[in-house]
Amino acid sequence: MPDLVRVSLAIDKPLLARLERIMAASGYTNRSEFIRDVVREQMVQRDWQEDREALATITVLFKHDQRGLCDKLTDLQHHHHKEILFTSHVHLDEERCAEVLVLRGRPSRLSHIADELKKQKGVLHAALSVSSTGRRIP
Repeated sequence: MPDLVRVSLAIDKPLLARLERIMAASGYTNRSEFIRDVVREQMVQRDWQEDREALATITVLFKHDQRGLCDKLTDLQHHHHKEILFTSHVHLDEERCAEVLVLRGRPSRLSHIADELKKQKGVLHAALSVSSTGRRIP
């Protein structure tokens, strides 16, 4: 990393101790890398708050034999084809399936898509995981 800049900061002992415990529990051995990742996470969250273009995944767990559900899920995905980059369908057992969707767009749209999928009868669980396009993360 050629453009590294050394910085120092003042932090209360109890807060530093907590930071060290969190860092260790997360598997970090390098305090600088931990702080860099915390800052990057804040950057992603800010992009979502400011509704800047972002990436997300939605994982949907559902009963495949729920009447009309597969058609509804497919229709919703076609309706949002501009945001949906990729989908993957997995047969978990004789009754349940999972789909993972990778999306790109404004966070407000991506959250709306997740909400639409989540509220369908027969969907057991749907989770939205947010990320960034990386354009604004150094």
